[in-house]
Amino acid sequence: MSALGVYVHWPYCATICPYCDFNVFRARDHDPAPLIAAIVADMAEHAARFEKRNAVSLFLGGGTPSLLRGAELARLIEGAERAFGLSAECEITLECNPEDAPLFAEQAAAGVNRFSIGAQAFDDASLRALGRRHDAASAFTSVAAAARTGKRVSLDLIYAREAQNPERWRAELEQALALPVEHLSLYQLTIEPDTAFARRAARGQLRQPSTDEAAALYELTQSICDAHGFTGYEISNHARDAAARSRHNLLYWRGENWIGVGPGAHGRITHAGARIATEAQRRPRDYIDAVREHGVGWLIEERLNPEQEADEALLMGLRIDEGFDVARVEALRGRPLNAAARGWLAREALILDDGARIRLSAKGRLLANAVAAELAS
Repeated sequence: MSALGVYVHWPYCATICPYCDFNVFRARDHDPAPLIAAIVADMAEHAARFEKRNAVSLFLGGGTPSLLRGAELARLIEGAERAFGLSAECEITLECNPEDAPLFAEQAAAGVNRFSIGAQAFDDASLRALGRRHDAASAFTSVAAAARTGKRVSLDLIYAREAQNPERWRAELEQALALPVEHLSLYQLTIEPDTAFARRAARGQLRQPSTDEAAALYELTQSICDAHGFTGYEISNHARDAAARSRHNLLYWRGENWIGVGPGAHGRITHAGARIATEAQRRPRDYIDAVREHGVGWLIEERLNPEQEADEALLMGLRIDEGFDVARVEALRGRPLNAAARGWLAREALILDDGARIRLSAKGRLLANAVAAELAS
């Protein structure tokens, strides 16, 4: 039986970061109770419709769910427990901002057992440029606060930032690796459409690193993390050991089941022989209304065809170090992968192909999307 995860999207943020293209809204004076109640009801209806039980992960993402007090998070966690049952070792992750560190202890007491801290940078000038509200000192303080709870700690950093050079990135990464964390999510800055950064870039006010500069920073990231024993088990994610890997994100990359609730959340559920993709209403008011009227907050419910499911399995599987199961992808496609492409990609050392599984090489990770397109062509 495929493992089950639950993703809860809390859409509110104190400020909207200029690089962010997630479904987020500025937090103002609002009562969180109606949205919490709608999310809990949505989880219950998902469980009734799809008969999914024994969740191995619960991911509270956003947005900024660390704005919620412990008692509010407890209502969401208890709702998931009632709807799905949480396994004895369920990973309960909270995405959080450093400025919310005073709440970490009560959030851990509510049931959070993994803190994912969005530090993003360790110098104040970069943090201001990224639109962050915290400074470097509070980023370090927040990691210490999370560690004091005795729970697992993951840290997010962004690199390939404007004016960032390899020496400065090395220094930041070395600082991160010296902290009491077991997991690092290290993302290259991407200029997404319809963001403030995209508008600045269009006006020539934001200099992006060249492809070669970004590649050099990526390779430096891998070498530093490897030297410190943080294996790159996914293109952007590194863990101290296998137990520290993000159980929830592995569900995505392995093509397993996850329920998506909260405004704008996506889900993938295999039910009655079909792979079902869901997307919730994006605006909180519309989401609450949809749950009240229909039981679930969906904007879209779509049955994926085998070709779509195969494409997802290939694209997502290539991201992780274990790669994807060739037989499974070919069975979904109803035809083999491109044999000529497999041959030349292997000869160029872009993939590792043992016949049963295909994985990206270190070199191939720089060209992941292009490799996927060649294999599927």
